[in-house]
Amino acid sequence: MRNLLFLLLSLLTLMSFAPPKTKPAYRLFTAAGKSADYDKMLKELSQADVVLFGEQHNDPIAHWLELQIAKDLFRLKGAQLVLGAEMFERDVQPLVLQYNTGELDAKAFEEQSRPWPNYATDYKPLLQFAQQQHLAFVGTNVPRRYASQVAKGSLSALDALPADEKAWMAPLPITVDYELPGYKNMVKMFGGDAAHASAGVQNIIQAQALKDATMAYFIRQSRQPGQTLLHFNGSYHSDNFDGIYYYLHQADPNLKIRTISTVSQEEVEKLEKENLKKADYVLVVPADMTKTY
Repeated sequence: MRNLLFLLLSLLTLMSFAPPKTKPAYRLFTAAGKSADYDKMLKELSQADVVLFGEQHNDPIAHWLELQIAKDLFRLKGAQLVLGAEMFERDVQPLVLQYNTGELDAKAFEEQSRPWPNYATDYKPLLQFAQQQHLAFVGTNVPRRYASQVAKGSLSALDALPADEKAWMAPLPITVDYELPGYKNMVKMFGGDAAHASAGVQNIIQAQALKDATMAYFIRQSRQPGQTLLHFNGSYHSDNFDGIYYYLHQADPNLKIRTISTVSQEEVEKLEKENLKKADYVLVVPADMTKTY
């Protein structure tokens, strides 16, 4: 009895000094909502032809994880890793290449390449990593001025462009599937439904499709057999396996593609129903996480 009492007191003492539960800055889940193991995910990503990392542009956790995945995939793939990003448009790709090879210094690059406002904190580290490791880095997005033209006047606004400007986008004509989940949701955002979308809303969807198709086209153009191209884009461009994913799959059904989506939740211990099947892996960040802008 005395031994049992001593054992109980010892256990209570140990429990009183047990470390407190931590508050995770993020959680990883599979599409089905099961907790995902980072190393297992990394191995699967390394076997893919293309990885679409869908970020929330102002989320620091997503940007941190992008760099970690790039470093860890480089450890597994070496020179067979290629990095690509929505944040750089095709007409500045020569500048990206010159910066990557050291021909253009950082100051000149930032003055000429139209970097996003959060470039210094969120995307510059990715370019610097590619430069340090001699990895190819490709800008994949259509120049925004052409997306703006489409949003105002439909894809037909691009027909009159000279050939050298058309080279900065996916080959025309571009087919738009208005039944894709992301595009249907865009109609709802503007207060309509897919069957009765106004011409103005259809133009906005066409502008989105121009971006998606162009990124998919240059992703395919920028990788060689055996390479993994890790691409950074807004989650909306690859969520629900449409957008960029759709155009990649249409062009090459045999391409092995894996997707990551970044979502924000009040609780991170369980993947909410609305975020299930959004991507192969879902990065859940607390809703009150600090935003970069």
